[in-house]
Parts: sequence; C-alpha cells; structure tokens
Amino acid sequence: MRSVYAKILVWSLVTLFISMGLFFVISRQLELHFGAEDFFHRLETLELDQTVKALETGGPAGAGDFISQLDRVMGGRHYLLDSQDRDLVTGIDRSALSARLNGHWNQPIPNQGSLLFGSRTPDNRYALIVDVPTSFTPWIVLFFNGIILLTVAVLCWPLAFHIGAPLRSLAKVVERFGQGELTTRAQLTRKDEIGNLARSFDRMADRIETLLTAERRLLQDVSHELRSPLARLSFATELVATEPDRDKAIQRIRKEVSRLSLLVGSLLEMTRAEGDPATAQRKQFLLDELMRDLVEDCTVESAARGCRIAYVSRQNVPLTGDPELIRRAAENVLRNSIRYSPESAAVDVEVGTDGGFAQVRIADKGPGVPAEELTRIFEPFYRVDDSRTASTGGVGLGLAIAMRAVRLHNGSIEASNLDPGFLVTIKIPLS
Repeated sequence: MRSVYAKILVWSLVTLFISMGLFFVISRQLELHFGAEDFFHRLETLELDQTVKALETGGPAGAGDFISQLDRVMGGRHYLLDSQDRDLVTGIDRSALSARLNGHWNQPIPNQGSLLFGSRTPDNRYALIVDVPTSFTPWIVLFFNGIILLTVAVLCWPLAFHIGAPLRSLAKVVERFGQGELTTRAQLTRKDEIGNLARSFDRMADRIETLLTAERRLLQDVSHELRSPLARLSFATELVATEPDRDKAIQRIRKEVSRLSLLVGSLLEMTRAEGDPATAQRKQFLLDELMRDLVEDCTVESAARGCRIAYVSRQNVPLTGDPELIRRAAENVLRNSIRYSPESAAVDVEVGTDGGFAQVRIADKGPGVPAEELTRIFEPFYRVDDSRTASTGGVGLGLAIAMRAVRLHNGSIEASNLDPGFLVTIKIPLS
C-alpha cells in the first residue's frame, strides 16, 4: 500500500473496529461487575412472584387482570404457564412458545421481530414468558455501524489530505530539484514536522544552489579575469625589447606574474566566500593605498589606450575586509572606464568617506550607458551593444564580479551617467 491517503483511512477504520470491539467487551464486563443482568433477572422474578400471587388470591381472573396491567405498564405480552406449558389464564397450550426459549431461561431470545424472556419458580410449577415486540435486528446494527464507518472515513479524508498532499508536493519539488531546477523550493508555511522538513529541504537547496553557482562562476571568472593580466604581460614583454632599462621591464613581468597568481587565489577565495561567507578573509588595510597601487598597475593599460588616470585621495581610509576582493572589484570598474575612455581624456579615481562608508568613485568621459540599462550592466554576461565594439567588447562579467565582491562586504555599487561620461560609485561600511 503506497498511498498515504489509503494508509491513514485503513488505519482509522481498523482502529474503529478494534475500538468498537473493546467497547463491547468493556460494556459487557461492566454489566457483569455492576449486576445489570442480575437486576433484570430479579425484575423478572418479581413479576413472576406477583403474577403467581395474583393467581393464588384471585384465581385465573385475578391473574388475568394483573397480567393485563403488566402488559400495559411494562409493554409486551405476558403469559403465565403451568409445568405442562398450559396458559393458566386462557387454558391455551403454550408449549410452542416455551419451546422457542429452548431451555434458555432468564435470557433474552430473538423471536421473529420480538424478544422472549422466560423465568420459572424454584419448584418449576409456574413459568412466566414475556414476548416484547422490537424492531431491533442485526441489519439495523450493521446499518448504524456502517454509518459510523462512513462518518469516520469522511472525517479522516481531510486529515489524510492534510498530511498526504504536502508530502506529494514536496516529493515533486525534490524530483524537480534533482533534475536540475536548482531554484525550485517547497516554500511550505506549515508549523508541524512536514513544514520543518520542507524548510530543511529549502535550506539544503539554497546551500547546494550556492555551491554549484559559485563553481560555475569560478570557471567564468577565471576565463574573464585572466585576460587583463595577460594583456599587461604582453605589453611588458614587448617593452623588454624596446625598454633601455631591461631590469625594470623584467621586474614588471615578475609583478604581473605575481598578480596572476594573486588573481587566481582571489577568485578562488571569492568563490569560497560566496559558498560559505564564514570563511571569507578579514583584515585591516588602507583603501587609499590599495587604490593607489591599483592605479599604478593600470597605468600601462591606460597608456596603451591613449588616456590617463587622475587619482585623488584627500585622506587615509582604513577598512576591514578582504583587500584582494576589494581590489578585484575596483580593478574591474577601472578597466571598464579605461576601455571606454576617449583618447587624451582622463579617468578620475577618487577615494574618500561618505558618512559611515568608505567610498570609491571612478568616472570616465566615455559614451555612458542608456538610463534603462544602468542596473542591468551588473548582471552576468549582459552587454550594452551600442557601447561594445570588436575592439572593446568583453563577455559581460567584470561588473558582475565587482558587485559580488562588494556585496560580500555588505556594501553597494551603483552606476550613473555624467554629462559627458559614466560614473561608478562603490560604498563599503567602515565598521
């Protein structure tokens, strides 16, 4: 039996049958304990004694009057018989009626729509038989028991549905999740064990989705983020052939190789931090110094594009967090600005504070972004077609990586258009 509905219904009906059986047994035992049968036996004995007394004092006529009174008050028909089963009032032979008792005196005996009760005097001289009409039959018992069973089934069906339906729904959700629909959730609001199970599944699904998404992003990020350091390495190797100071060029290559190593490590760290935020590295550093080093590293790329970087920092900005992740976020934004900046124009980088936030503002004089797409540029793989060309186009991951890194620090990143140009503002809580 695989259906929860059927199991609950069958279990309820079996429980009902057992309960009814126990009720009958207990009722029977209580009757014996409190003497219910003995009470009816004494009542029959009293009727017999009074009827015999009426016979002895008033003769058949007196007995007949008393029996008529019993019939009227107690109900049914009463017959006073002698030892030969002859009616002492009418003289009619009642042996057939006595035979129906089959020797079961002082017990109710079914008799074609009635119940027979019989009792004898100790000397067996007299017997009183009572024939009480009744509509109580076994079919009536079955009918009422059937009503009870039907009522139980009807009442148990909502319970079965209340338990079985969410389990079926949860099973479908688990099946869909197993087929790759990672966003599928049970979202049950029940407060019982089924609700707890559904919420546990949702938490597990969130965790699995985060881990799988982080793994996919890692592959995307590595392929995207390696492009810029490799480009700078290409510039540095070309400078080796033309730079008079070869040691300086070689030092640049070494620095870019080190940066590549740090880059891969930071991507792995960000993926790990997204999968489990508790593992994210946290330490104190100066944001202005980090941005100054970043600007210096991007100078080669900006020179190749024919633009320059104007860096402004009016104060030290201490920050607690992962400096490599912050650097990756700012570098992606800065690289975008360099890529779209016109020749001979400046890319402005400003570091400071705004209330309780550290703030980095990076602005260029490029074409900007349509207003309706300012929020979408932070989506993975989204590209603004009008501003992308074969020479400047990317795969649309830089700003998405920047947003993820900033959000890991409970910060925000916003984009806006200037006249002319484009501005990205990064804010990270100071504490």
